[in-house]
Amino acid sequence: MRAMELLKQGNFAFAKLLAFRVQLVLAYQIMAVVVGWHIYEITRDPLSLGLIGLAEVIPYFASALFAGHAVDHYCSRRFFAVLAGVLLLSNAFTLAALSAGWLSDNMIFWIYGSIAFTGLARAFIAPSYSSLFALIVPREHYVRASGIGSACFQIGLVLGPAIGGLLVGFGSKSLAYAVTTLLCFGATIAILLLKLNEPPKFEGAAVFASIAQGLRFVFSNQVVLGAMSLDMFAVLFGGAVAMLPAFIHDIYQAGPEGLGILRGAPALGAIVTGLWLARHPINHHAGKWLLAVVAGFGLSIIGFALTSSFWVAALMLLISGLFDGVSMVLRQTIMQLATPDHMRGRVSAINGIFIGSSNELGAFESGVAARLMGLVPSVIFGGVMTLSIVGVTAKLAPKLRRLDLQQLH
Repeated sequence: MRAMELLKQGNFAFAKLLAFRVQLVLAYQIMAVVVGWHIYEITRDPLSLGLIGLAEVIPYFASALFAGHAVDHYCSRRFFAVLAGVLLLSNAFTLAALSAGWLSDNMIFWIYGSIAFTGLARAFIAPSYSSLFALIVPREHYVRASGIGSACFQIGLVLGPAIGGLLVGFGSKSLAYAVTTLLCFGATIAILLLKLNEPPKFEGAAVFASIAQGLRFVFSNQVVLGAMSLDMFAVLFGGAVAMLPAFIHDIYQAGPEGLGILRGAPALGAIVTGLWLARHPINHHAGKWLLAVVAGFGLSIIGFALTSSFWVAALMLLISGLFDGVSMVLRQTIMQLATPDHMRGRVSAINGIFIGSSNELGAFESGVAARLMGLVPSVIFGGVMTLSIVGVTAKLAPKLRRLDLQQLH
């Protein structure tokens, strides 16, 4: 089935779901660029950038498992997607009001508080998207649809930072926050227009027993646990994105436009691989491919840290995105194929804790490491740790190392 056939299937249901996801990604990425620039402009402290991640990850950790349970057992899957859109819309409006001067006291408190609210909203996005994806896309097309979804997601990751940097550089922070508000509104409308027949909700145990069931499934499945852990630790130690405002200010002496370019470079690379994999999906030796591309990601991060040239740094980040794009598609496909329908919300929430929160924890780790080691040594350390994680995973998860996707159909 070609990409356009997937988009047309189900009265454009897949296209509406992608519109929901892409607009929220755009809003989130614009917000991340503007907030990072805003905080560093005020404090000039790399640790303050790491604290942005910590402010988001704490509420995310606290609510993600309960959000996964709710998606599996209460209301409709579409309802929780709408809820996520409304929560992010409210948060974006708060930041716009702050930048406009309506909330002039305790600016840092309001910024970190808004980021914490974003973490709560994010807890519902992945479980609802994963469940809706499985309802809309036929199982035999998961690999191709994951490639399309990944490419669209990465387009948002590319355009979001670039738009954020341009809006701040040529406009203002207020304008950038206003644009995020409009995008969140558009995402909410897109998911409200999504019409589908949902199967009856699965009758389940009490909330904690239900969460425990999801955790047992993940921790007893070597392939699922190995894929989650590999990506989590790679992002935790290998992510250099949180420190980009410091690199821009202290090494490259560039402005917010340069920050947007560097923030968008990894996602641009991931778009290329996402589009390629949508037409040429990987089925054979998927486990070996996954390990290899995560190792390539670590090497490219080390290359980024070792250069003082802005454009070479952008190239290294682009290459890191090429590798990360393959990793993302393979991991998403493994999750979709290996997870029973009645557990998709919970498993997606657990995956979100492993993967999504690792971005924020990685930002905190990067801030602390930069404070202790220095900016460049801390990023090199993260790349070396990523390579070590690949070796440990290959040793401890032989089923993942030998995986072909046909084994999961």
